[in-house]
Amino acid sequence: MGRRNSTHVSDFILMGLTDSEEIQLVLFTLFLLIYLITVLLNAGMMLIIHLDLQLHTPMYFFLSHLSFLDLSYSTVITPKTLQNLLTSTKYISYLNCFTQMNCFIFLSATECFLLSSMAYDRYVAICNPLHYPVVMSTRRCCSLVFGSYFIGFMDSFVNVLCMSRLDFCDSNIIHHFFCETPPILALSCTDTQDIEITISTFAGSTLVVSLTTISVSYVSILSTILKITSTSGKRKAFSTCASHLLGVTIFYSTLIFTYLKPSKYYSLRKDQVASVFYTIVIPMLNPFIYSLRNKEVKNALIRVMQKRKCSKQLK
Repeated sequence: MGRRNSTHVSDFILMGLTDSEEIQLVLFTLFLLIYLITVLLNAGMMLIIHLDLQLHTPMYFFLSHLSFLDLSYSTVITPKTLQNLLTSTKYISYLNCFTQMNCFIFLSATECFLLSSMAYDRYVAICNPLHYPVVMSTRRCCSLVFGSYFIGFMDSFVNVLCMSRLDFCDSNIIHHFFCETPPILALSCTDTQDIEITISTFAGSTLVVSLTTISVSYVSILSTILKITSTSGKRKAFSTCASHLLGVTIFYSTLIFTYLKPSKYYSLRKDQVASVFYTIVIPMLNPFIYSLRNKEVKNALIRVMQKRKCSKQLK
């Protein structure tokens, strides 16, 4: 107990991405622009799906939650990053640091299983279209989304239990731009082997189970598509899942690169680049990947604008 009290840290210092003030200014401008676009696109997507009744389908129900998750975990990371890029004091309190880390884990794990639910939705739509309305009922969709959030919460809860056992002796300097698990484990003077194994087991299970579900769904989808005789039919079937497959590939490749390796292989520069991509860039890209090239979304936007225009004229 004495050792724990003597090694208590009240705050950390986030070193960020670079020491150069010129580069910091460039990064601030770039990240601010990306964050504003992220907020606009994801909030706009949720609003359009809510307002247009024709988008009240399972696919767009999942997309609305994906937009919410992207907006949330971008907001957990980006504002503090922007603040640190403009100030010389880059402190973050112990409580805020671990809150940021665990919120990020909760949202990321939830997104993994939400993407699995979306893959299952595409599987049913392509492989079993006649039973799609029955299989993907409102109750089933809500259960899948609730299950995704619950698993995300459990992953975060396990991380809280593990990370609360850490002591910090020599330094409170985090060589990263936000509080992420690998650099905090590297900072601790506690023997982290058991903690690493536990965290890696849960993080690995989340990635493997969700990725396996997605893989099985897409193997079945590919098998069904290959049985379609017409070229136009194959193209139409593939187009319904191409955007999801692209989003999954980008999201999982960065997560696997960052988390499924021991801390002795931790590379500051490579992990920072990967972290920037999945915390700041991907939340902006997802609306483009999933929706903005979609004719249904464009038509829904036109309908919402026309309805708004008509309501103003009636007033």
